[in-house]
Amino acid sequence: MGKLYVVGTPIGNLEDLTRRAARVLGQVALIAAEDTRVTRQLLNHLNLHVPLTSCHQHNWPAKLPVILRTLQAGDVALVTDAGMPAISDPGSELVASVAAAGFPVEVVPGVSAVTTALAASGLSGDRFLFLGFLPRRNRERRALLASTIPAPHNLVIFESPHRMGATLLNLMEALGDRELAVCRELTKLHEEVFRGTISQAIEHFESPRGEFVLVVRGASEAESAVATVAPDLVSIENTLARLRESGARAREAVASVAESSSLTKKEVYKVWLQTAQR
Repeated sequence: MGKLYVVGTPIGNLEDLTRRAARVLGQVALIAAEDTRVTRQLLNHLNLHVPLTSCHQHNWPAKLPVILRTLQAGDVALVTDAGMPAISDPGSELVASVAAAGFPVEVVPGVSAVTTALAASGLSGDRFLFLGFLPRRNRERRALLASTIPAPHNLVIFESPHRMGATLLNLMEALGDRELAVCRELTKLHEEVFRGTISQAIEHFESPRGEFVLVVRGASEAESAVATVAPDLVSIENTLARLRESGARAREAVASVAESSSLTKKEVYKVWLQTAQR
């Protein structure tokens, strides 16, 4: 009977692959990879020639029989494009199914963008709330962030470059101008760690590029005392004022606030004009 190895791979720098991971990848009968093209590059770097099969969130049920048959006689490694499988990456369903079929599962730990960003942020990593990639829909994204307002734990968020601007605005709207660290392209050639406030990050990342991990300071005692913010006129004015100070344009700010309040865009725009005169 074979074993399923859940193998962590580098998030950028190939030198971060552990010796144990390299050994396991070289000895298994099959590697189930999120993207075989990406994993092939890693195997070429290691000069390994191991059979690969695609296995991601959309096709894993179809690939499960192949993996189970392989496990009858040999070992299988599960990898994703970068980091640990099942941590904001596909893999958890496959692991559960293999374990339910009676095969042993062993984890070969590797680099994690979560812990790497926390270590670089300068914010405490003792307790944190990992949100992964935020929902794509603006309303759902804002609702999730609003639910974290009273949380004292630092927030860890993954984000892509084309959604960074909207996410920073949503963070400003929901949490105010909190401290944060924005980690870009971790362990890669153009790695950058920006430490400051959300408004400063909005200004700094006008044309974001690369992959991002955000670490946002948790709520203070005063912020934790207020679990929700009533959507009244005063709160709308305060939200618009914060967005204006952060450099948000009228169209973006008005659309964002209107979607989360009972006011129309026209009504919110009137408030925007009124707050500009103060």
